[in-house]
Amino acid sequence: MSLEETINVALKDAMKSGDKIRTETLRSIRAGIIEFAKSGAGHAMLEADELKVLNSNAKKRKDAIEMYEKGGRADLADKEKSELAIIQEFLPKQMDEAEITAIVQRIISESGATNAKDFGKVIGLCMKELKGRADGNVVQGIVKGILNQE
Repeated sequence: MSLEETINVALKDAMKSGDKIRTETLRSIRAGIIEFAKSGAGHAMLEADELKVLNSNAKKRKDAIEMYEKGGRADLADKEKSELAIIQEFLPKQMDEAEITAIVQRIISESGATNAKDFGKVIGLCMKELKGRADGNVVQGIVKGILNQE
């Protein structure tokens, strides 16, 4: 079942159950899918496109959480956290730091990177392999940590 079909089924269930936050969040995801369809991409939505829509929605929620917490608005931050949890149900399982570190170390050894000057090359390879399965900020921190040690 495609992401669009899955979201539509989940949206109907959320509307029937009266879950306002879930309904709002699923509508937001659905809007991203519709926007992609109308963008004239010239092809059906691929898995990479689905991930892009979901990650974009997740990033918006993470940024909002950070801003609300800085502004002392715990009530709004909690709402955004609830929405983020709903979005994460549709994303692939995120890898933990140990798994990410192992992949980063393998990529560094395969690419021949030796110091912080190779950061750009390494981060590009890492994000290509870890796309959708790891937070970019976490990957960036791990790559910097490893390259700065060497």
